[in-house]
Amino acid sequence: MSDEVQPGFVRVRLDLSYDGKDFSGWAKQPGGRRTVQGEIEGALRTVTRSDRTYDLTVAGRTDSGVHARGQVAHVDLPEDVWAEHREKLLRRLAGRLPHDVRIWRAAEAPGGFNARFSAIWRRYAYRVTDNPGGVDPLLRGHVLWHDWELDVDAMNAASAALLGEHDFAAYCKRREGATTIRTLQELSWTRGEGGVITATVRADAFCHNMVRSLVGALLYVGDGHRGVEWPGKVLAAAVRDSSVHVVKPHGLTLEEVGYPADELLAERSRQARNMRTLPLIDDASGGGDGGCC
Repeated sequence: MSDEVQPGFVRVRLDLSYDGKDFSGWAKQPGGRRTVQGEIEGALRTVTRSDRTYDLTVAGRTDSGVHARGQVAHVDLPEDVWAEHREKLLRRLAGRLPHDVRIWRAAEAPGGFNARFSAIWRRYAYRVTDNPGGVDPLLRGHVLWHDWELDVDAMNAASAALLGEHDFAAYCKRREGATTIRTLQELSWTRGEGGVITATVRADAFCHNMVRSLVGALLYVGDGHRGVEWPGKVLAAAVRDSSVHVVKPHGLTLEEVGYPADELLAERSRQARNMRTLPLIDDASGGGDGGCC
């Protein structure tokens, strides 16, 4: 995860998308389970005819079943490998990768770029419908059906109390050594064509299950089972609440990752590794992980 590229190597930024349905998440796992990282690293090794695997670093690790439209990763390739394959790399990867993952851009990254730590925000969308007839069959892999009518105005009102920097322990699955302090920059709901309601969720980073937990809590508000003030009260308690339902992953898509100007990339990466705390909270873990959701 170093921002310093080893001599003789080139850091390459990859912009990619995938349908998460048949993947066991992003990260490589033991036991041969199919993952996005495993598929891409295997394809890179094959198309570059390399005798080693080049490890990817990703902006935000997604869970099993979660999709991505605007995922970003980087990989450090030997200079001679990059020089030989750069012009035809995308086409060769398209011929080697399975149809549920695509790389759209492969370019030499600017100095100081780290796909994970240089990011200043990640934007997710969660899509749900309350149509009494269910989900359009052509959208069933990307939209959750909620069998209660939803009040979008109530969900937006409840979302307002969650914005800003908070300890989101109540909405996260804790991981050893990881902080649950995050800055939630946007959380809004809109009803679009066909009755599909989209939650836009943007933060500097996310902790495990955070987006799906937030969505689950706000759906309870939207269908009238909880009051508008309830999600804010859950947040203030700062402990995992068993009444917060983690919604299914297939409605969630990583839409975009934001980065600062090139000259600020290295500084952002250093800042993201720093200890992250709130006043009167003693938490010695770092704050730059985009792992999710």
